[in-house]
Amino acid sequence: MKRSVAIACLAIIALAPVLLVTDAWARAGGGSSGGSRGSRSYSSPTRPSPSPATPSQPSTPPSSFQQPQPQRPGWGSGLMGGIAGFALGGLLGSMLFGHGMGMGGGIGLLEILLIAGGAFLLFRMMRSRQAAPEPAQGYGQGGGQWQSQPQPQMYQAQPAETGPGDLDRGVANIRRMDSGFDPARFGDSASDIFFKVQAAWMNRDMSQASGAITPEMGDILQKDCDRLRSQGRINRLENIAVRSVTVTEAWQESGQDYVTVDFLANLLDYTVDERSGQVVEGNRTDPVKFEEFWTFTRPVGPNAWRLSAIQQA
Repeated sequence: MKRSVAIACLAIIALAPVLLVTDAWARAGGGSSGGSRGSRSYSSPTRPSPSPATPSQPSTPPSSFQQPQPQRPGWGSGLMGGIAGFALGGLLGSMLFGHGMGMGGGIGLLEILLIAGGAFLLFRMMRSRQAAPEPAQGYGQGGGQWQSQPQPQMYQAQPAETGPGDLDRGVANIRRMDSGFDPARFGDSASDIFFKVQAAWMNRDMSQASGAITPEMGDILQKDCDRLRSQGRINRLENIAVRSVTVTEAWQESGQDYVTVDFLANLLDYTVDERSGQVVEGNRTDPVKFEEFWTFTRPVGPNAWRLSAIQQA
């Protein structure tokens, strides 16, 4: 039984790489991420949120932080408060009606200790009620303990803002040196580079698109092309249909303009053996839908854009 379990586990481990790569298509970039996005290289590009919210001032508070939970009475103010009140009431009644618990009918040591303990508990109960925070009127507002509670959105690690405000600022900065820059028309330029890169990829020669990609990105893609060539394989990309091109980020740094575009496209993506022409990966008839973020860069000003990074959605 143990041997059978061990063999089954080894079989699963051996097949795991195969299972993981069944959906990894071979188009330019190999369905992986690479290249440089400047200081944002280690942040994943995302679509900007529809509302102009920033991490420090969210327009809509999260549901779990929208209203503070009402404070429940503490243990001391509930059970112990009741015991203390009962004890004090009993002792005071005993004193008023002359039935003390001491040996001589007066107040003894035990009564004094009980009265002191009950008074202390009542004092703690009243103090805790006075220190209770008032209900907050909004996210991050109000006094007392609510204001000092940690707010997750404010402290999340975000290397770069990617909201509408950040995009608008980036576009405005780029326009200072290139007044003709238009994000709505940038999709055409990005699509032209997209098709040039895919054509060079199919020919396994990225030098054909050297004017449209950075040297670093060219080296990354050429290594994949050389791997295909050494395996005697050719990646075929047919019926490419770009469904949408959306500018998601724009910024400047170190004398460079950067723009990230979200590509959503369909295509036939399959790999054939160079000699036999037989399909070894993918499918000739089933189109593949994919989404990728392509980042383009150029020296600040009206200069030519070049692809600098590809990242998967």
